[in-house]
Amino acid sequence: MNPTDNPYAPGAGSQPRELAGRDELISRANITMGRTLKGRAANGLVLVGLRGVGKTVLLDRFKRDAEAKELQVINIEAPEGRSLPSILAPELRRVLLAISRVERAKDFAERALRGLTGFAKALKVSYQDIEVAMDFEAEPGLADNGDLELDLQALLVVAGQAAQQASTAIAIFIDELQYVKRNELAALISALHRTSRETLPVVMFGSGLPQLRGKMGNARSYAERLFEFCEIGALPKEDARIAIEKPARDEGVEYEEAAVDRIIASTQCYPYFIQAWGKHAWNAADASPITISDVQQAERTAIAELDSSFFRVRFDRLTATEKRYLRAMAELGPGPHRSGAIARELRRDVQSMAPTRNNLIKKGMIWSPNHGMTAFTVPLFDQFMRRIMPGDDWREE
Repeated sequence: MNPTDNPYAPGAGSQPRELAGRDELISRANITMGRTLKGRAANGLVLVGLRGVGKTVLLDRFKRDAEAKELQVINIEAPEGRSLPSILAPELRRVLLAISRVERAKDFAERALRGLTGFAKALKVSYQDIEVAMDFEAEPGLADNGDLELDLQALLVVAGQAAQQASTAIAIFIDELQYVKRNELAALISALHRTSRETLPVVMFGSGLPQLRGKMGNARSYAERLFEFCEIGALPKEDARIAIEKPARDEGVEYEEAAVDRIIASTQCYPYFIQAWGKHAWNAADASPITISDVQQAERTAIAELDSSFFRVRFDRLTATEKRYLRAMAELGPGPHRSGAIARELRRDVQSMAPTRNNLIKKGMIWSPNHGMTAFTVPLFDQFMRRIMPGDDWREE
């Protein structure tokens, strides 16, 4: 079949043709936006889950819905090694300039821009990576204390007041939220708590790995009351079947039932892998219907592509000791596993492996679902580790 017509889209945040199984979450996000626009109390949504479950896809869908409702959107990704102020300030400036074009909100927006100038200048000493154009002189005493928590509160309050005057709302979207440092995350949560208490139209939608819920709770104990934490996982089988079949059917192509069953079993219903298997099954098939033979052929090419990209890019960031730790986990199966069991596979004591485990958590490779337990953040990574480090040589230092 023509690869040009292939309806599947495996990629980092690529929108699938059929966003199956997520209608309820999309509805909740839209209700939150609607309430925020009306000046009513609404908790932000934070999506948490493993890699490949579609968190970024959902966050992008929420963003498009917010833009359709004419909310002012701040869209950022929290990369490792960048501060929150440095990625937030330029986007906030853009939003405030847009609000300033509304006549009744102009004075409020310009005051917020003066606050942004003071904010950037005061925090430049602590956060050298802040780079933002200064449109107005700073207003003395407004968001210029040099204390991130106090200044971010003041800044989001004046920004929220400007949005209120313009009859709009500011929606902040932050992907990879687990990479925000604890003190910066605490400051952000405090600022959003302040705007919530003052019923200002500012709301946050975030996403991150499973450890994010605990990290936010540790940063501020009231985070659990300020946000709805939505666990995103593999799709139910009926929704996985829709995600496989409907994009092909829209192109006039059917699947044999056994072929769909094979994809469901191989991908364990994780959305990213469904897209990968679907893409290669389409390209392997000569005509409709796509057969189990096509899927078996596609499985080999899908795994090879994942091994060279999706999995490998994470593997290559690891030290030799970290690779051995993950290989020991893989030896035990998909997990979760007790830290003691992993250490025994490595013939080491638990305490000596604690620094390695902590580094892997920081890198987003593993997480702790319960005290003393360790799990992969990337589905099917145990299978990859056994493929890339076969045999028993990995047991040797």
